[in-house]
Amino acid sequence: MSKDASKEQPARILIVDDHELVRHGLAQLLSDEPDLETCGEAEDVDGAIKQVEETNPDLVVVDISLKNGNGLELIKRIKTNHPNVKTLVSSMHDESLFAERVLHAGAMGFINKQQAMETVIDAIRQVLAGHVYLSPDMTDRLVHGIVDGQGKPGTSPVNRLSDRELQVFEMIGQGLSTREVANQLHLSIKTIETHREHIKDKMSLKNAAELSRHAVQWVLENA
Repeated sequence: MSKDASKEQPARILIVDDHELVRHGLAQLLSDEPDLETCGEAEDVDGAIKQVEETNPDLVVVDISLKNGNGLELIKRIKTNHPNVKTLVSSMHDESLFAERVLHAGAMGFINKQQAMETVIDAIRQVLAGHVYLSPDMTDRLVHGIVDGQGKPGTSPVNRLSDRELQVFEMIGQGLSTREVANQLHLSIKTIETHREHIKDKMSLKNAAELSRHAVQWVLENA
């Protein structure tokens, strides 16, 4: 009896997104599925970690850009401290840039927020079943990269950035100063300045003005 009852328990989903409307929309969507339920919501990394510890979800659906912090950072922390909790990224960011990054961080899939709602539910169920979920185009690209012996780098110089450098690049594009970036990431100003120099080198940018201009343009294109 108890074994049958446990089989009928819906999977517990934690929703992490800095937009309240998105969180509520996904929660409403999940409420219509008998095998899925929302166990909590959060808008930033610290809130999400607290919810993971308190609610013990089966799956965390997380965006890349959060109110405070970054989805990649959150995925890595969950993978390290709660290895049994699966993660799925749902974001408006470019899948071709972030899919491999989120998989390397420990997530089991990436879905664009523009996908139809039934596709989101399908992605959630696939990840819960232990499968990796990516769009057919991205799956094909990764498979061809493996067949060719190594991944094919993207055409954008942004692809050369490390996860932390990409995070700093995005924050620069959001208009944050070096000090503000350092405060939010809990790093020294010197460390952020080093990241800025590495970004400029990897993207062949001549000065701070070019860095800011490219960062702002990238954020606008990926908003």
